[in-house]
Amino acid sequence: MIRKVDAIYSLHPEVATWSFNALEGIKEWDSDDPKPTAAEIDAEVIRLQVIEDAQLYARNRKADYPSQGDQNDMIYKDMLNSTTTHKDAVEAVKTKWPKNNKGPIE
Repeated sequence: MIRKVDAIYSLHPEVATWSFNALEGIKEWDSDDPKPTAAEIDAEVIRLQVIEDAQLYARNRKADYPSQGDQNDMIYKDMLNSTTTHKDAVEAVKTKWPKNNKGPIE
């Protein structure tokens, strides 16, 4: 979930000091740059949320993939035994969490 403070950091990462109150908005602003308006902040929240939502499948895949050590072991054993254990494990995760974020598909 993207917060308004995340949007402010995204819009002006170089501003050293500012404070935000959910009821009042930006209270302090230590910059020569113009303070972002509520509409600009809201638009940035939406933009960042779209980006985050689009990458949900990647975060889910990362959590389900075998550890790097386990994958290395699978690859090594596949080379020795002419098997496809590693490929099958990776494909299973990719099938479960498709890029269209329609997962999990069991």
